[in-house]
Amino acid sequence: MKLLFKQRLFSWFDSYDIYNEAGETVYTVKGQLSWGHCLKIFDRNGYEVGTVKERVLTFLPKFEMYLGNTYIGCISKEFTFFKPEYNIDCNGWHIEGNFFEWNYSIIGNTGQHIAMVSKELFNWTDTYSIDIHNPQDALYALMLVLAIDAEKCSRND
Repeated sequence: MKLLFKQRLFSWFDSYDIYNEAGETVYTVKGQLSWGHCLKIFDRNGYEVGTVKERVLTFLPKFEMYLGNTYIGCISKEFTFFKPEYNIDCNGWHIEGNFFEWNYSIIGNTGQHIAMVSKELFNWTDTYSIDIHNPQDALYALMLVLAIDAEKCSRND
């Protein structure tokens, strides 16, 4: 399964459309007014299915992930000098990627590839391609990509 993650061009808050290979909207992500990033994920029917919320007042950026109101895990940035690294407390997954965080993989606890993420260059807004091995992992993988993108956005502000 392949998802195309595309930030909306003119939006006051973080706002994204997530498309499948056929160009159909699968998810819509809307940023909420809050202290720190708060991203609500809606399915194609407009039902809220998940949330990625930044925890504030932490030494390094940390994002909590929820399915509905149920906490499913978090991702936090680790202190490193050169290569950004993240600690994921969700499904035993971890991230492997390059220096610029434009291409990275989400790896499962037994070493299997969950998803491969690549940034598409030369677009007006942030655009990522997410290749997901198992469609059941799509929402979890999307949440991780949203958290990493929000952390990068905060770093560049």
